[in-house]
Amino acid sequence: MNSTAKFIKARDRLLACREDLAAAQREFTWPVLEEFNWGRDYFDAINQEGDRTALRVVDDFGGDEALTFAQLSSRSSQVANWLAGLGLGHGDRLLIMLGNVVPLWETMLAAIKIGVVIVPATTLLEYGDLADRIARGRVKAVVTHSRLTGRFDRVGGVPVRIAVGAAVPGWLDYRASRQADRRFVPLVNTKADDLLFLYFTSGTTASPKLVAHTHASYPIGHLSTMYWLGLKPGDVHLNLSSPGWAKHAWSCFFAPWNAQACVLAYQYERFDPGALLDQIVRCKVTTFCAPPTVWRMLIRQDLKRWPVRLREAASAGEPLNPEVIEQVRQAWGLTIRDGYGQTETTAQVGNPPGQPIKAGSMGRPLPGYPIVLRDAQGRAGEEGEICIDLALRPLGLMQGYLDDPQRNANVMGDGYYHTGDVATRDGDGYLTYVGRTDDVFKSSDYRISPFELESILIEHAAVVEAAVVPSPDPVRLSVPKAFVTLGAGCRADADTARSIFEHVRARVSAYKRIRRVEFTVLPKTISGKIRRVELRNAELTRAAGGRNANEYWEEDFSELSAGTRR
Repeated sequence: MNSTAKFIKARDRLLACREDLAAAQREFTWPVLEEFNWGRDYFDAINQEGDRTALRVVDDFGGDEALTFAQLSSRSSQVANWLAGLGLGHGDRLLIMLGNVVPLWETMLAAIKIGVVIVPATTLLEYGDLADRIARGRVKAVVTHSRLTGRFDRVGGVPVRIAVGAAVPGWLDYRASRQADRRFVPLVNTKADDLLFLYFTSGTTASPKLVAHTHASYPIGHLSTMYWLGLKPGDVHLNLSSPGWAKHAWSCFFAPWNAQACVLAYQYERFDPGALLDQIVRCKVTTFCAPPTVWRMLIRQDLKRWPVRLREAASAGEPLNPEVIEQVRQAWGLTIRDGYGQTETTAQVGNPPGQPIKAGSMGRPLPGYPIVLRDAQGRAGEEGEICIDLALRPLGLMQGYLDDPQRNANVMGDGYYHTGDVATRDGDGYLTYVGRTDDVFKSSDYRISPFELESILIEHAAVVEAAVVPSPDPVRLSVPKAFVTLGAGCRADADTARSIFEHVRARVSAYKRIRRVEFTVLPKTISGKIRRVELRNAELTRAAGGRNANEYWEEDFSELSAGTRR
């Protein structure tokens, strides 16, 4: 059986068990392949016939461009020949910094076919980040929008520079690729363990790590993501993630195309929940995935006004609070299904279609992922760090961190891959997220989960975002402190602070109540993740008993603090 047949057999096994997790876990095995090129052996091999739409890109200005699978197969081969003619070959590094435009997908497919290593980059990057990626990634070529080429003016060491859009002096014009041959003949076979992606993580606690994925780990590994999302052939799948980050490859590339579904991409300048809902209806979206921030904005609309055709709704990036799930269920009769994974992996844990969902849980281990919870002493149990047993290594796990043997030893040196995330598991095998290993803290010897408190905080009408960290306290060692971003029109004053304290007080036990609140704008990574490490460090270095501006303590309100010392 050749590589294409082995891959399709594994894919079809999951499709057949789409709503039977137990059967999928029992029957699915990762295909063992020596050589594999997803672009040539799968995408080209099965998509030469028919007129099924593979990609549709829409925007708020009336733009609407679509390509069938056959057209995209042909067009990407044309781009592959053009790139090869520019001197790009197997193993060369290509940085792609594009938004949701058709050339993004054409270029990624073309690079896969050649065996070029892709370095995805968000369009938010400026000189410093670009210089770091190009140097550490040993980048030979760049493809970006014409309007972004100026950001590379001071970045050296890139001999091949390609601009998408208007012509730019000193840059190659991407439109020239349309003159290339549409029949691609590879010069080098692709090993399944050859390098394919180099992802820079978002760096919430340290400088970005360089995650290395192969021609197997992401293309084949995202069979688990396809299964979690519940994708089927013919679906129209919309995922709201920015190009350049791993989730875009998860749900805007491999997972839907593994299922032979259509990728719908929505390009917008400024996010408008109403406009998004209009597109979901107009484009007849059947499966939709968005981060919690988007779902929280959507439920502020009257969702019943939009007659969506959604069959599946999913969320990823961070756990979703139950209030949002319930409001979507009431409006559309759909339950948002949570999923968990990392840049370093494909989807590890999730609630696939047809399974009972438990409030607050992110689901159970997905097919092919041997998940173990291990405590600080390395003992397996019902609470601990989410780890992957490397004796049963899943294909979706990264090759490792590039050029970083010490970090690789730290995360995989004892026979397990350590995610750095903590969870609990109940008697039915459902996992509930607790927090990062370095986020969970103790107060008066009680263990505090920041995520639990943050979920409660954002249910307050005035709170848009929140981050909870330990604040030093002479009696309790530390107390939970909330850094809060307020919504438009809300006042950062004592009345709002009192209201937040009362809101939390009514919903949690006394030992884990928020004791301090500070109104501020939260520090974030370039990908939008909260940098809690900055907040923790700021609290640790603050003078004893000192306060910041716009900060309130529970004891400021005698009616709240009286008789509640624990």
